[in-house]
Amino acid sequence: MSPAAPISAARLRHGAEALAGAMPPPGVAVQVVANPHAPGLHGYRRAGTGETFWQFRRYQSGDAAAAIDWRRSARGRHIFVREKELEAAQNIWLWCDGSPSMHYGRPEKAERAAILTLASAILLLRAGERVALSGGGADRKRRPTATVDGLAESLSRTVAGDSATPALPRAEQVPRHARLLLFSDFLIETDALNNLVMTCRRRGIGGALVQVIDGSEEDLPFSGRVRFDGLENEGSVTIGRVASVRDDYRHQFTAWRNSLRDLSVRSGWPLIVHRTDRAPQNALLAIAGALTAGPS
Repeated sequence: MSPAAPISAARLRHGAEALAGAMPPPGVAVQVVANPHAPGLHGYRRAGTGETFWQFRRYQSGDAAAAIDWRRSARGRHIFVREKELEAAQNIWLWCDGSPSMHYGRPEKAERAAILTLASAILLLRAGERVALSGGGADRKRRPTATVDGLAESLSRTVAGDSATPALPRAEQVPRHARLLLFSDFLIETDALNNLVMTCRRRGIGGALVQVIDGSEEDLPFSGRVRFDGLENEGSVTIGRVASVRDDYRHQFTAWRNSLRDLSVRSGWPLIVHRTDRAPQNALLAIAGALTAGPS
């Protein structure tokens, strides 16, 4: 299979905007927030700046007169102030795998994963969320203030293999109580993925696993004598009659997929599987559903 042409930021943005634009309005299909009255804002269950009533409390010296609730105060002998709940936009961190195994298929898994990542970001930004890409080899925590153009540029470098994308992001790069969405084929070391997800869970970080896979990797539809070349320096292997190993291959593939499902159950992170030979709309709807469910 010959290498695919480089994918520009403009091409990624065009694909992502077309995909996100085909979705129903965010208030209908992508209500990614817990507070239906203020899209993009999340209650912290304590007093602070916000629009939602939290509680009454007794007036204290130094409270502003404008905070006094005279109707509540008139019902008793004490003066009460009306407090609102602290609200803030949720931090959503996205990681898109740019490893060599993603450069397989037509379309390439890397391109489809990048488009799904960017389309998810577009929907989240429309809902008022704060979005950023995780990874890239940097140890510092980057503030989630990304724009669609900036995300598209970064993802185009990831797809091209020009960015120093680590095998997996580092859990400590993601702020506590944020959300982390991983877009990958997950053809990576299982212990490393388990460690990342469970460490995030212990830190109060919710998330989702979005697996992007080529249909031939799942079905092994080839026939006759086939040479398979590894994309990550695994070497090559030639199988004289692929049909003779298909059942064993599918059994091992199912066992591997089940290990991901087990991780999903243990962590509370939904597993969303998307095959590149199928339309991506359902995958984006499933991602929206995972966000709607809120952190586990």
